[in-house]
Amino acid sequence: MLEKNALYVVATPIGNLRDISLRALDVLGKVDLIAAEHVQNSQHLLATHAITTVKWISLHQHNEAAVSEKILTLLDSGKSVALVTDAGTPGISDPGAILVRQVRAQGYPVIPVPGANAAVCAMSAAGIMNPHFLFYGFLPAKSGLRKRELITMQSYPYTLIFYEAPHRILECIADMLEVFGPDRELTIARELTKLFETIHAGTLQQVLDWLQADANQQKGEFVLLLSGAEVPEKSEISDQARHTLICLLAELPLKQAVKLTAEISGENKKVLYQLALDLKAAGDSG
Repeated sequence: MLEKNALYVVATPIGNLRDISLRALDVLGKVDLIAAEHVQNSQHLLATHAITTVKWISLHQHNEAAVSEKILTLLDSGKSVALVTDAGTPGISDPGAILVRQVRAQGYPVIPVPGANAAVCAMSAAGIMNPHFLFYGFLPAKSGLRKRELITMQSYPYTLIFYEAPHRILECIADMLEVFGPDRELTIARELTKLFETIHAGTLQQVLDWLQADANQQKGEFVLLLSGAEVPEKSEISDQARHTLICLLAELPLKQAVKLTAEISGENKKVLYQLALDLKAAGDSG
């Protein structure tokens, strides 16, 4: 049973048309209207699943604000609406955020129907051990702006996830190579869930060489997963902080000595406290 006055945000396949949930098909077959990025593409998806009696409206990046007003009018009259994009989850590097924001602002329910997402799909098959990642999406199209953005991420310790188009893939990786150096690890996922799906990993230099050697691998839609910066291991307590703590312990109560040492050195207070206890137990506090 669908809710009235509700916007359903429905994820659709990123390639393989069978990667759609039963719930998504149920919603798309029952709503009063579907707002689609490209109506013909979405009609083909639903026709594959024998859904043809649906009303459509086109909603894309150039008309989203205007179409959102029409959808609000429909919601106000008690209708239910579904939002889909060409592939994946709406509002993630795709249109949808403006509509969702306006619908929520008017107090109507926004109901997500989860499903395919290219970034998560790529991560699941990449074997990357780092549990933390930053999803960026599409980098700027121009090299200068792209490198400027990449420079801001040089020290990030997380896996960095980008989307890229085929006509920019070589120059994008070349810019990454210039900014991050040749040894950062890159996993490149191409045409996910489609016939020519490819997942390839190596250093930035190795991946660029691999792409340049085979023009066929430069085709399709790409997800790029770049390894994060290595965080240098830090010793538990610096020699200077240890010396400061010893000096203060000779003159002050333990808690006060720890507090002042933490403020002076910036070291972790819990680690300093344990060190102070060890020093006291060893008789090495003065």
